[in-house]
Amino acid sequence: MLLPNKLISYDQSILSKFPVVLKELKNGPLPVHELYKRVIKKMSGVSEFIDTLDCLYALGKIEFDEEEEVLRYVV
Repeated sequence: MLLPNKLISYDQSILSKFPVVLKELKNGPLPVHELYKRVIKKMSGVSEFIDTLDCLYALGKIEFDEEEEVLRYVV
């Protein structure tokens, strides 16, 4: 996981990807693969996508609904 520091700018860090994911989820819940298709162009790869989801989940900003198999934005 990349956090901003002397060598890594905010734009290169994982923090800059939070709004990209949250913007998509604010429109409604999405399956993980659909969210991936919508945001991958703004990320450097799958690992960055997964790291972003991990951080947002740990911060309580998203949740996974196991019944419907979708990610939801938590207000």
